[in-house]
Amino acid sequence: MSAQQTSYIHQQIEQWLENVVIGLNLCPFAAKPNRNKQIKIHVSEATSEELLLEDIYQQLLELDQTPVEELETTLVVTPGLFAEFDDYNQFLNLIDALVIQTGKKGIYQVASFHPNYCFYDTVPDDAENLTNRSPFPIFHLIREASMEKVLKHYPDPDGIPERNIECVESLTQEEIKKLFPFLIK
Repeated sequence: MSAQQTSYIHQQIEQWLENVVIGLNLCPFAAKPNRNKQIKIHVSEATSEELLLEDIYQQLLELDQTPVEELETTLVVTPGLFAEFDDYNQFLNLIDALVIQTGKKGIYQVASFHPNYCFYDTVPDDAENLTNRSPFPIFHLIREASMEKVLKHYPDPDGIPERNIECVESLTQEEIKKLFPFLIK
């Protein structure tokens, strides 16, 4: 992957993070670390699942070795893998196994985003799928301690998914086109 391609992907993820995740307040905890430059966007050049697992492991190690004040969370972007959502979704099981095998269960959790994200019991065109749609497949590595800390001070964290669904369901077609240009075929 050329530096120009990596830069383009990085820019697309930053734009999605600022306009969708933070702009629509889908994750009420993302604005502060984004403002403080504590979110790492790692564009993986992995061409196989094995290489990607190694890449994710290295990103977990970097989170371990970097103070939270410097690095809160990491988005591992995989532009070369998982064009199909089902393949991506299956790979999440391998990441969960990696977290367990490396003794990091309870330390890290993974959130998932994909251009064709589709929640169980929904159809692809359901608006609620927009809450987890991103320009490229992303594995979001989250420090559990950080989540616990912010959730203590957030009113009704269990209501976040419902509020997010209401938010994306209220978007007009024009707003969807503007916020999710990567969905336009």
